[in-house]
Amino acid sequence: MSTAGAFAQCGGASWYGPGFNGHRAASGQIFNENAMTAAHRSLPFGTKLRVTDQRTGNAIVVTINDRGPFHGRRIIDLSAGAASKLGFRNRGTTSVCIEQI
Repeated sequence: MSTAGAFAQCGGASWYGPGFNGHRAASGQIFNENAMTAAHRSLPFGTKLRVTDQRTGNAIVVTINDRGPFHGRRIIDLSAGAASKLGFRNRGTTSVCIEQI
């Protein structure tokens, strides 16, 4: 039985990287701010998500390797590299929908 599409959520997204690069993420992996990774409060490490920016329709795929975000109502923190690919790094935050793939 496939779990694709088993999880979906929409809400705020932010990004992080500077200050954490080279340190261990909650998963035990070394955090690389340029990798296509993200932090989520509860999804298992290794979960792959399609992240779609609701403003632009741009979408990327990230892997959960950390915990967070720990600010307000945000649902995901993307690595700096993932935020750049999605096109919101300069804005700092955006509205996204995330879907397990």
